[in-house]
Amino acid sequence: MKYEYKSTCSYCGVGCGILVSRTSDGRVFIKGDPNHPVNKGKLCSKGLNLHHVVNNKSDRILYPKVRMAKSYPLQQVEWPKAIDRVAKVFTSLIRKFGPDSVGFYVSGQCLTEEYYLATKLAKGFWGTNNIDTNSRLCMSSAVVGYKMQVGEDLVPISYEDIDFADCFFITGANPAWCHPILFRRIEERKKNNSNVKIIVADPRRTQTCELADLHLQLKPGSDIYLNNAIGRILIEEDFIDSSYISKHLNGFEEYQKQVMTLSVKEYADKCGIKEADIRLAASFIGNAKGYIPMWAMGLNQSVIGVNKNLSLINLSLITGQIGKV
Repeated sequence: MKYEYKSTCSYCGVGCGILVSRTSDGRVFIKGDPNHPVNKGKLCSKGLNLHHVVNNKSDRILYPKVRMAKSYPLQQVEWPKAIDRVAKVFTSLIRKFGPDSVGFYVSGQCLTEEYYLATKLAKGFWGTNNIDTNSRLCMSSAVVGYKMQVGEDLVPISYEDIDFADCFFITGANPAWCHPILFRRIEERKKNNSNVKIIVADPRRTQTCELADLHLQLKPGSDIYLNNAIGRILIEEDFIDSSYISKHLNGFEEYQKQVMTLSVKEYADKCGIKEADIRLAASFIGNAKGYIPMWAMGLNQSVIGVNKNLSLINLSLITGQIGKV
């Protein structure tokens, strides 16, 4: 007998729906959920192999082990003893050095409820603010960018918008490898409409570039120069939505002054790419009826990640591409 449950793939963050089944002998099986709006039954190689993580116990830690000192070997213990040991060590450190002497670094694969419990323990009981996670490293730049520009930590778009867009700007990302189910949807959109344009900005030539109409092979770290150059061209060529700007945006004059500080040729030199290619990218974006920028860690994981995000989102704002129906 099989028992089947709906769940979500825990890997890349696209959010593919999965159906998890378990046999009476404890074996777990995975398949894509055909009724899920994100993946419609499709799974990439990572999702298809999720069940192997559960079924393969050859190298998994099944019991707590404790080392009483650095030179001591690990010894298997019962859970109460392990938890008691952890509690005593943390209590001793906090009493001696204060609550900020301890901290949590939490996995990016945790569920929301698990994050809540870890944060509650760290801040509510230990009294420390030292809790961090891979998911914050991944997304903090995007979060701050969204809050500064649209006032909330959310993406003002849905996957269904891919089916109506005619221009995609993929930057700092290789979704063909890293988010394949999402990329298949972009491929399908381009297959069904030959007028769809895809721009890829990446110092490397990746598999994603194979689908691109234009690959901007910029110098690493020059993303803001590229985005500001495109912004300047959109303004100069009157590709902006003046009505949208006057009704919904603040700070456009300051932005315009900022992007005009360098010529397009100077921007191109700083990026290490042709001026003509930047102008072509701007024309794709400016002429688009539905424009979607897509980015990932190439922008987010940077000491200027927030500014990279701001410079990219600005292109959607000045062209009035956020909030369209």
